[in-house]
Amino acid sequence: MHLKSVVMDDKTMKRTLVRMSHEIIERYHGVEDVVLIGIRRRGVPLARTISQIIQQVEDVTIPVGELDITYYRDDLTLVKEKPEIHESVFPFEVTNKRVVLVDDVIYTGRTCRAAIEAVFQKGRPASIALAVMVDRGHRELPIKPDFVGKNIPTSKNEVISVRLREFDGETNVAILERD
Repeated sequence: MHLKSVVMDDKTMKRTLVRMSHEIIERYHGVEDVVLIGIRRRGVPLARTISQIIQQVEDVTIPVGELDITYYRDDLTLVKEKPEIHESVFPFEVTNKRVVLVDDVIYTGRTCRAAIEAVFQKGRPASIALAVMVDRGHRELPIKPDFVGKNIPTSKNEVISVRLREFDGETNVAILERD
């Protein structure tokens, strides 16, 4: 794969996360009963950042959970013969909560479907919303994110790479093209 273009830099991503945080506050008329669940891997630091921004704005701490959807994938055996499953961490009950799932990219919708299934294994939330940094299109399931950082239409030959300092040493969103 080779780099086609960088479509969001660090500052743009920060501004985008601030906007998305405000949209979450506005949608729920505050943040009462709102919890964030980051989908591993890159959704977790994005959820933590959104929580920090909301805390600065609303002076309320929004709990953040971590969700590994590996076990709930519909293609589990196609990914690896023995997939590595990490523990999901929910430092809160989901029953009657307004759950906001946070992920870096939505593509086919299958990750979100798996995440919804995993959340329902933990309880019955009042609602589930989806926040993503990038919506790249090509949905295979009728799933639409509620909070979108940026819509980036792509070809199936392209890949969206959300790079975060925690994992990649830099923060940006890039379009990669398969060779």
